Amino acid sequence: MSKPVLFIVSSKGYQPIEYSVPKQMLEQAGITVVTGSDAGPIATSAEKPNEPGTAQTTEVNILLAEVNPKNYDGIVFIGGPGTMEHLDNETSYKITQEAKQNGIVLGAICLAPRVLAKAGVLRGKRATGWNGDNELPKIFEENNVIYKNDSVAVDGKIVTGRDPSSAQAFGEKLLEVL
Repeated sequence: MSKPVLFIVSSKGYQPIEYSVPKQMLEQAGITVVTGSDAGPIATSAEKPNEPGTAQTTEVNILLAEVNPKNYDGIVFIGGPGTMEHLDNETSYKITQEAKQNGIVLGAICLAPRVLAKAGVLRGKRATGWNGDNELPKIFEENNVIYKNDSVAVDGKIVTGRDPSSAQAFGEKLLEVL
């Protein structure tokens, strides 16, 4: 029997499309998705630009501090404006490093590939991510990551996606790799 896949969102400011589209795809394929975050019991998404009151919420099933990567077939970091503030930390790095050591599928979309890069799990790997601030190539270079300006990049058991417009393709590649 397969293990669930863990989707990690920031407690404030995750990207709702990057979360909901791949999650729904995995669930439709019969895969259980567990939601983790830096705080709970509810995580709140970012609002649509210029549309106050459009934030969504999701239930947090597990806190990052409680995550044992061996309990999952995949661990996926979801992007959004809260990513660097809430997920760019030693707890996230430890989870990704343990996952990689144990051959667990890793995914990250939008800003989240930066967390994987800083954790050292993308060294020598091809990856993509959001580059709206033109900082991604520099961050990837500093962490020995091969930057691919693609919608989705797959390298072994690591899947990265560029932004919300990549959510569908990101979900498809996650399913293939899982």
